[in-house]
Amino acid sequence: MNKNQIEGNWEQIKGKVQSQWGKLTNDDLDIIEGDRKQLAGRLQERYGKAQEEAEREVDEWLGRG
Repeated sequence: MNKNQIEGNWEQIKGKVQSQWGKLTNDDLDIIEGDRKQLAGRLQERYGKAQEEAEREVDEWLGRG
């Protein structure tokens, strides 16, 4: 799954994102709007992850999709 697929299919993907990262709120998902960097940033905030760790986690998750 690439960046364009995430943004284009965000409404369908939101549930999967929230299943993976349950601390993300609906407001978080609305702000993220399919933006990979926004997703990593929210993971940093909600889970206290380092930037590199959050980005790696997102990349791994996207690689499975």
